[in-house]
This record gives sequence, C-alpha cells and structure tokens, in this order.
Amino acid sequence: MKEYIIIGSLMILTILVSGCITGDSSITGGAAADNSEYIKIPLSELSEDVKFYSFDDSGVEIKYFAVIGSDGEPRTAFDACDVCGGDKGYKQEGQDITCRNCGRSFLIDGLGTQNKGSGCWPSYLPHKIEGDNLLIKISNIKGGKYQFN
Repeated sequence: MKEYIIIGSLMILTILVSGCITGDSSITGGAAADNSEYIKIPLSELSEDVKFYSFDDSGVEIKYFAVIGSDGEPRTAFDACDVCGGDKGYKQEGQDITCRNCGRSFLIDGLGTQNKGSGCWPSYLPHKIEGDNLLIKISNIKGGKYQFN
C-alpha cells in the first residue's frame, strides 16, 4: 500500500513540476497552437483590417497583431514598440498603424521588419506561410514577453 502512495505522490509531483517548468499558456484572438511549437492563424481570417491576438505566458499577456498589406502579403508584429513598450500598443488608422503612446504612424506595408533605427517601431515578430496558414513560433512570441511585464 505504501508503494502505491509513494508512486502516486511521485506522479503528482512530476506533473506539478513539469507544469511549473513549461508555464501555463493560452492564446486568444482565434489563433490556435500547432503541435505546441507554432501559433497557427488561417490566412482566410486575415484582411487589410488589423487583427489583434494575445498569448498568455504564465500570467503575462503578450500582444501581437497580423494584417494583410496592399500587396496581399501578411504582416506580423508585436503590439508593442521597441521604444514605447507594450503598455499602450498600436491602433489602425486607414492604411497606417499608429502608436498609442507617441502618436507616430507607420504604413502597414512597411511592417514586419526589424527596427533599422532607434525610434518608435512595431517590434519585429517573424512568421512563415505554410499552406493556408500563417505560422508564428511560440518561442518567438515568448521572446517578446519582456515588453509586457
């Protein structure tokens, strides 16, 4: 009987420890996890109107967005600025994305690149297209967590 209690306790402890190591995560905005390595967003869900998403990593909401540019190509970025941080994010104004903190605007077609200067810019979030889906690595999303703490 003692053996069963010990084995059961060890199993529960293992589950709890593995949960603490990996952390609790959830996704909002219609995106779904794909084999726990990628966030999968159906391309059919995207348009020229920005769509905002969030990924909860152990209680920290990491925000990002996706939008289709005028060339038909998707653009992704964190809903946080390299300078202004993640407190306020961006809003869409026509074909522009505008920082809610400093008011600077950027053409949607220019998004999805790394900041080449040192000023306000929607933080880079790489993606790839596979079939009819836009894929974003969960590790890349978690890499931007520091902006939302």
